[in-house]
Amino acid sequence: MKSHLLKTCKTKVLNFEELITLLTQIEACLNSRPLTPLSSDPKDLEVLTPGHFLVGPAPLTLQELNGSPVPTLLENWRAVQSLRDQFWTRWSKEYLVGLQQRSKWKKFKPNVQVGDLVLVSDDTQKSTWPLARVTKTFPGDDGVIRVVELKMQNGTFKRSIHKLCPLPSPPSGGGGC
Repeated sequence: MKSHLLKTCKTKVLNFEELITLLTQIEACLNSRPLTPLSSDPKDLEVLTPGHFLVGPAPLTLQELNGSPVPTLLENWRAVQSLRDQFWTRWSKEYLVGLQQRSKWKKFKPNVQVGDLVLVSDDTQKSTWPLARVTKTFPGDDGVIRVVELKMQNGTFKRSIHKLCPLPSPPSGGGGC
């Protein structure tokens, strides 16, 4: 996190309020990232996040402000939003790459299964983690699944597995911590 923050802010001089605002927004991004599904129910898209350990249910992302009557405050706010977006772009790419962990055809990796909860790598919204449940798989002639059908909150879609990051499954069995 520190390296991404330093790369993002290396040429910027932030005052105390701007720095605190940026760090709070970065904290919300980091604490809302999905770790693992909360249940194996195919209809449940709830995931465990670091925020659950801090405050209980998943923290909400910070809402965008509509503006401020003072132009200098608005300009400062926009600058902080730009820094947050730059940080999000750098950090989320690294996080998603870590989840995907594809080795180049040298090791067998299990196919995505129906019912798996996945993150959809989508560049349309910053600071969000679009989740989906795999409802159908489409294996190729070689038996390797390259396309799946996903159930998301806003509908059902087909996606390439290259745009998906499977979340680690919760351990099976009733063992506690």
